[in-house]
Amino acid sequence: MKKWILYGLVLLGMGSCDWFASRETRTRKLVDQEMQGINFNELDQFPLFEDCDETAAKFDQRDCFQNTLLMHLSMTLQDFQFRTEQPLRDTVWVDFLVDQKGGISILEIERHPQLVAQNPEFEQIISGSLRSLPRLQPALKRGVPVSAQFRIPLILDTDE
Repeated sequence: MKKWILYGLVLLGMGSCDWFASRETRTRKLVDQEMQGINFNELDQFPLFEDCDETAAKFDQRDCFQNTLLMHLSMTLQDFQFRTEQPLRDTVWVDFLVDQKGGISILEIERHPQLVAQNPEFEQIISGSLRSLPRLQPALKRGVPVSAQFRIPLILDTDE
């Protein structure tokens, strides 16, 4: 009988090591578990313009953000007079960043040799258009404003 009590105490002692772990160690374990569960490549809320509904579903927020942005760029490019020797039908990709304060900046505009050669001011037009966007609320991750990078296609068609 004493043997069984001794085995029980040994097993209990081995299992209770976590009881004596420091608060810092337990907190670190919890934080590590939580960090592993966060997908840092996904936003909880997209950057939003004033016209977008922040209570809408994430899919609707993304659509509102993209549609407002593309409409603004489309209106800017509609007034731009493209100069081309041959009809131009192509897609130009624009990479930009919305920072933690809602500011927007261009990271890169894919260069199209024919377009740049004949319209050197094209990149400045796109940059100016993005700077003149209405105020943005930044993207959110777990309720904290974060920077987010985006890539949009600009479909150019000078056939018309």
